[in-house]
Amino acid sequence: MPKTIDELAVNSIRFLCAEAVQKAKSGHPGLPLGAAPAAYTLWSKFLKFNPANPDWPDRDRFILSAGHGSTLVYSLLHLFGFGLSVEDLQNFRQWGSLTPGHPEYGHTRGVEVTTGPLGQGIANAVGFAWAESYLGAKFNKPDVKLVDHYTYVLCGDGCLMEGISAEAASLAGTLGLSKLILLYDSNNITIEGDTGIAFRESVQDRFKAYGWHVQLVEDGTDMASIASAIEAAKLSNEPSLIEIKTIIGTGAPNKQGKSSAHGEPLGVDEIVAAKKNLEWDYPESFYVPAEVKEHIVKTLKEKALEEAKWNGLLKEYKEKYPEEYAEWTSWIGMKLPIELLCAKGFWESEGNLATRISSEQVLNKAAAIVPNLIGGSADLAPSTKTIMKGRGDYSKENPQGANLHFGIREHAMTAIANGMALHGGLRPYVAGFFVFSDYMKPAMRLSALMKLPVIYIMTHDSIGVGEDGPTHQPVEHLAALRSIPGFTVARPCDTHETAAAWYLALTRKGPTALVLTRQNLPLLKESGKDALRGAYIVKDSEKEIPDVILIATGSEVQLAYNAVDILKGKGIDARAVSALSLEVFEEQPAEYKEKVLPSSVRARVAIEAGSSFGWHKYVGFDGDVISVDTFGASAPADRLFKEFGFTVENVVAKAEAVVKKLGK
Repeated sequence: MPKTIDELAVNSIRFLCAEAVQKAKSGHPGLPLGAAPAAYTLWSKFLKFNPANPDWPDRDRFILSAGHGSTLVYSLLHLFGFGLSVEDLQNFRQWGSLTPGHPEYGHTRGVEVTTGPLGQGIANAVGFAWAESYLGAKFNKPDVKLVDHYTYVLCGDGCLMEGISAEAASLAGTLGLSKLILLYDSNNITIEGDTGIAFRESVQDRFKAYGWHVQLVEDGTDMASIASAIEAAKLSNEPSLIEIKTIIGTGAPNKQGKSSAHGEPLGVDEIVAAKKNLEWDYPESFYVPAEVKEHIVKTLKEKALEEAKWNGLLKEYKEKYPEEYAEWTSWIGMKLPIELLCAKGFWESEGNLATRISSEQVLNKAAAIVPNLIGGSADLAPSTKTIMKGRGDYSKENPQGANLHFGIREHAMTAIANGMALHGGLRPYVAGFFVFSDYMKPAMRLSALMKLPVIYIMTHDSIGVGEDGPTHQPVEHLAALRSIPGFTVARPCDTHETAAAWYLALTRKGPTALVLTRQNLPLLKESGKDALRGAYIVKDSEKEIPDVILIATGSEVQLAYNAVDILKGKGIDARAVSALSLEVFEEQPAEYKEKVLPSSVRARVAIEAGSSFGWHKYVGFDGDVISVDTFGASAPADRLFKEFGFTVENVVAKAEAVVKKLGK
């Protein structure tokens, strides 16, 4: 029976996927075989894109949340002209290839976001759709819609089991993000077998309760029904879920519908059997029929017209609204007014403040300078001090508000911020209590993996939280974030350093966490822009080479600072070093690092109200660390600092001990 061109294209995708997995002897063929009709329908008939310019701002975004099915997106990128070759598909999961095991943003042209940890893609998509809504409200005019695109997600059962998807979907429904469309590959199979062993609720009813528009496509091979459902979703005023019933491993006669189709190659014989079963009469591997290629070429010509039409709109916008056009260009180009950040007012401060209060002041200075700064907290803005004054609150009714309310959804909040950063045009920040970075860490790690400049404002940074006790007192969290490659951690000691931390966060590539105190800290006259080098001498010794070096961060810098004078009275020449960011310090030239921390000075004491993990790199075998290597306790902050040894007297005693040990 002759196949239609669409059926030929779908089978081309299926066998490109199956053969890539087979050649790699590793991968997940089941989802691509089952979801190929839905993905192809979306890409060929709806998705707005131009492979000649994959980053044009008003393209639709496609996210494969079920990232283990990566061969599906690679096959689509290959067919639709994004420059992935047959050889790239044949090198699936191999060293140096453009087709890694899970899709990676910035690595493979056309991949919008790094996915793999299930559910993250759904939350990322909420960020994309939220950014589209905000930018549209900001820039669109009644006669020119400059921002008008959709975010599509393909997810599976596993994505919807993960809690992050529930957090994100609930928020998307509350916000009415109608440009978000979720294609749910509903095949009822996971690695362990039928989903009935652990997942029996009605997903449709759950999403209806969230405030989503919900549809069901009974047959995942019925491309006409899939197309009709997408058309209906685009007409909805709510985010949309389309549950598409599929069979995992469709076409493989001995594996379809079974868990064995999920995460292992089909086998050479099974691929041959699948080709026979699906009436695929092409024996060659990695083969795409000529008529499919011709059909895709015609489709891409139509796709290119979409961008050409938008470019015409942009020209019209420039002529009619020159001021808004200039602002649009600045936002989309992510141009940062460095000269304004260097202005005196950004750095000026006075008084002894908690660094969360200092951050509030600097945030509002930054908001006046960086108009596309946008963000909020997981229901903690009054405590984290992260409200931008005069910028309004985003809601379904007020999509122009720049203060975002994520609700108590730390994990989704972080992944949503990643999506906003990926969308382009916005500089997102998120906030919460530092101890709850435990809830945020999977998405924080992905911020670093994708090199996204998301700003994390983490307050209540130590046992200084006080009476709330050990459940709310971060101990190991500084070490945990510092262990993430490409992640910058900045723990300022006062308002001057808080300004430096914000400057770093706004100008560095990759994510930055600002770790801030609840309690007031003194303003040190010697602190300031030198903090931009990560660590610097905040109070120096009288001798060129000191007897002992005291290294501290955040609230503990004052202890090191005050200990210098007491040690001087005891005949010990000490230097106090403030280490705002160890990551930034490590990037400095060797000469500078040697100047701050001379290798000849082995007598060193590090002081930080957190785990000692990682500090021995700086104090060596002969030094000491004043730290918190147990959980905290419930008591007033002053009592806790005393009980845990964070006093000037203890710093002096530790310094004396290391000097004595070294015979000085």
